[in-house]
Amino acid sequence: MNSALTLDFAPLVPWPLLLACTVVALMLTGMGLWRRARGTLLRALVAILAIGTLANPVARKEERSTLPDIAVVVLDESPSQSIADRQRQVEQAEAVLREKLGAVENLELRVVRAGKPAAETADRDEGTRLFSALTLALSDLPRHRLAGSILVTDGQVHDMPAEIAAAQDVTGAPVHVLLTGRPDERDRRLVVRNAPTFGMVNQDLNVTLRVDDTGAAPNEMAQLRFRQQDAGEQTLSVPVGRDVTVPFKLPRAGRSLLEFDVAPIPNELTPLNNRVALSVNGVRDRLRVLLVTGEVHAGERVWRNLLKADPNVDLVHFTILRPPDKQDGTPIRELSLIAFPIRELFEIKLYDFDLIIFDRYRRRGILPTSYYENIARYVERGGAFLEVSGPAYATPLSIYRTPLADSFPGRPTGTVRTEPFTPQLSATGKRHPVTAGLPGSVGENGQPTWSRWFRVVNVDVARGYSLLETPNREPLLMLDRIDKGRIAQFYSDHIWLWSRGFENGGPQAEVLRRLAHWLMKEPDLEEEALRAETKGGRLEVERQSLKESREPVTVVRPDGSETKLELQERGNGIAGGQLPVDMPGIYRVRDGARETVATMGAINPREFADPRATPAILKPLADASRGSVSWLRDGLPEIRMVEKPTRSAVREQAGRGWIGLYRQNDFVVTGLTLTPLALPLAVLTALLLAMLLMWRRESR
Repeated sequence: MNSALTLDFAPLVPWPLLLACTVVALMLTGMGLWRRARGTLLRALVAILAIGTLANPVARKEERSTLPDIAVVVLDESPSQSIADRQRQVEQAEAVLREKLGAVENLELRVVRAGKPAAETADRDEGTRLFSALTLALSDLPRHRLAGSILVTDGQVHDMPAEIAAAQDVTGAPVHVLLTGRPDERDRRLVVRNAPTFGMVNQDLNVTLRVDDTGAAPNEMAQLRFRQQDAGEQTLSVPVGRDVTVPFKLPRAGRSLLEFDVAPIPNELTPLNNRVALSVNGVRDRLRVLLVTGEVHAGERVWRNLLKADPNVDLVHFTILRPPDKQDGTPIRELSLIAFPIRELFEIKLYDFDLIIFDRYRRRGILPTSYYENIARYVERGGAFLEVSGPAYATPLSIYRTPLADSFPGRPTGTVRTEPFTPQLSATGKRHPVTAGLPGSVGENGQPTWSRWFRVVNVDVARGYSLLETPNREPLLMLDRIDKGRIAQFYSDHIWLWSRGFENGGPQAEVLRRLAHWLMKEPDLEEEALRAETKGGRLEVERQSLKESREPVTVVRPDGSETKLELQERGNGIAGGQLPVDMPGIYRVRDGARETVATMGAINPREFADPRATPAILKPLADASRGSVSWLRDGLPEIRMVEKPTRSAVREQAGRGWIGLYRQNDFVVTGLTLTPLALPLAVLTALLLAMLLMWRRESR
């Protein structure tokens, strides 16, 4: 609290009139002096007294309360600050700044933490928005109280305006930059130049990458490891600093993960940007299906209509209307519209098909034994085979009595049951993605609401697992894997009753759609799978399994730290859990033999595009505000309070080993006393005396 005394005026007449009187008085006084008229000085004295009285001078005494100056400290908490010992430097600088600035008299300290991406903006890859944080901190701060700003950062700021003139709101006081890190840092990083987001299955695709190294020798090579989901791993030797194209193929439809990482170097700044993960969605051009119907029956049209309704399916369908040994005098040219091209289908173009379906097929001497062997090899090498059994599967004409027998999961017992029953899900079927959660699988009484079937071929289970069964636990639908391929068998040909709406029908189309996708190895239909994705600042993990397990999964963060995550059963064979995440990069999730990855943020985040500490970005701002840039590794500079420069006096705001903050000397008036100086009686007496002296002088 202090006081100040100043002179003020409260004129009794308008200022223009008072100024006019003053001008007239000056002119008359000047004329009198020029003519050397007697009493001119006395007349001037009278004029001064009169004008002074009209001006009404007042002594103004103010009681002032000094307002503290404000210093703003912005702490960079962006992900790049976690590199090396930068975070420790920030914490130490914060502690020292709080101590030193807190000891300065009449100075208020405001600390702002910035750069940490929010969960809802983590996927936008906005980088470090330090300038925006500074502008926001100053938005409600009176500029005439701002002593200066101190930025503690590594210098990697991604929201600086292109023109420093646009930063005039923050340059009214010095901006000092204290840099973390070291000026001689070296870093190697992997940059994705071009990558597809989708591609056709089994077609050539390319990813273009570049290994950047700030301290690499000319023609230096680096070891690039490429891992593709379900396709193995390979290591490539690539040149540093040049674009490299890595070819690959997608073995199946759906989401596939590609991982690239380059070997680190000694004393590297961070390995976090040595790895990238890409998600490429595989798309099939057209699904080629071969459907062979062994005999005409009521369900034949169901299969054909289902497959023809999908525009992405190329269907080749043959129905055997009559066996070749039947003799009834019908001319050969009238036996069929076209000949059954068995050699072309089962030898030349067999591997062009994505799925082969045999519907109620029986041995009739049409296919030679060698062609059954071709089909068995086709499945072992990755093909898909679906067999829908009719009554013939239990007879000596069964397709089981061919080289395909070792591929089938069920061995016929020779009996067929023809009593009505309602299909139901097995214990495995309730967890398998092909049948889990099918519409109508659980009614009000806990039983399926599906229509009945009337025939089932009895089999002994050799391997695989049953998804649909009768109430007597007789298998209806079984799946199995044969080397690289897959096989499925229906032991009843009455699924067509569902599509015809008999007794309200059942989910025939959904079952066959899921079954076809499982046979095509679609990732979403895998019975044993581990999936992970980041969403809204959370890592969401799902485990699909036929067995209930309470074993936690291991989450490896981008910095290498590990966390155990407990998964809770959600039904239909799925267990899930969530983990809050805030660090951009690749998160690896492991569960025994299974492993998957998820990425947080962009594929090639700006935050780690070049994580080296640099003064180049913020130096123009510091220069424009008469601030400074210094490295914390050289020690925290001394802080001095300096007077704000004026047009006539430009003062240094920083120097060797010190930085300056403005002493603004702002205040608020808490009390005011006005004392008139022109007392009416005294002024009137003086005026009369002056006029008396003037009259006496001029009367001589």
